[in-house]
Amino acid sequence: MKPVFSASSPEAMMNLGSLFAAQAKPGDVFALVGDLGSGKTHWTKGFLKQLQPDTCVTSPTFSIVNSYKDGNSTIHHFDFYRLKSPNELIDLGWDEYLEEDAIVICEWADLFPELFSDHTQWLQFEHQPDDSREIRISNRKSL
Repeated sequence: MKPVFSASSPEAMMNLGSLFAAQAKPGDVFALVGDLGSGKTHWTKGFLKQLQPDTCVTSPTFSIVNSYKDGNSTIHHFDFYRLKSPNELIDLGWDEYLEEDAIVICEWADLFPELFSDHTQWLQFEHQPDDSREIRISNRKSL
């Protein structure tokens, strides 16, 4: 059975992101999967707030990647939503980002699962009937 986390508000989703960040280390890759509005960006905001409290996080929907660096950590936040092929991502330097001593977070990761290593942590975000959100965790590409 896959571990499941639940959040009843955007603030609760940010708290979950913060919990993950407290355990994260350079080289970790988080692949976020879920529909629009399922909590991926709020989770990422909480994650970054834990590691870089003064950082203002925005979704990289148009820029594809936002990089956040401070004296203690580097985090690359990707959004694959607007990409049409894995080659676009490779042309942006995907491999170099993965080789860097940084944490990588990818929204819409399921669009190009072949680009992730077996060590990637896959998080499936799902809307629930009561308007809460659930996150299911896996270390495999197939959720």
